[in-house]
Amino acid sequence: MGRLVRKPRIADVDAPLFEDGDLPADIAATAMHGVPGDTYLERMVKYVPGEVLAFFMLINAILDQAMKSGGADAAMAGVPVPMIAAGALIVGCTLTPLFCWYVRQEGDAWIVNAIVSTIAFPFWAYLMGAVAFATHHDGNLAVILVMSFTVMSGLIAPWPTKAKLELQLERPAGRERLRLVDVFGGLEAALIPNRAARGHG
Repeated sequence: MGRLVRKPRIADVDAPLFEDGDLPADIAATAMHGVPGDTYLERMVKYVPGEVLAFFMLINAILDQAMKSGGADAAMAGVPVPMIAAGALIVGCTLTPLFCWYVRQEGDAWIVNAIVSTIAFPFWAYLMGAVAFATHHDGNLAVILVMSFTVMSGLIAPWPTKAKLELQLERPAGRERLRLVDVFGGLEAALIPNRAARGHG
């Protein structure tokens, strides 16, 4: 189970037939039966940008402490803390799709995951009491927004792909696979007559 939402792969009845043992068992099974994608609950959990939120929580805690000690006119290096907080929120929204791209694996629907997680990030930041939303924060509203978005996000499923595409990448139709045994066998056959000729000479 990957970190990101997985694409479902449906069986393809039009996939070319291969001899037994010609393909690995997992690829052959995928072509015949397909692979289900993540369930509703799995998608709902994976769309939460947890790693980026953990980074944002640390930054937000520092900014919140600065606001409490400095009041409404709090500043860092001459820059108002609310402005830094807004910048931190934008950075968090930018890091979310970058993180999805960085941890992606084969079969992940990382683009869908990145879009939904990026939209989810401000909702979670609002729930955590982001300094950028300090003047408009309401705890009850934050819970309602996050719960509503999270429940709805689980309904967003990536478009399924055909298992045939994986097979074509593994071995294009009509093309024989070159094996090392055949290569070395051909070299040996070419060298043996030369050795025999040198032995008789």
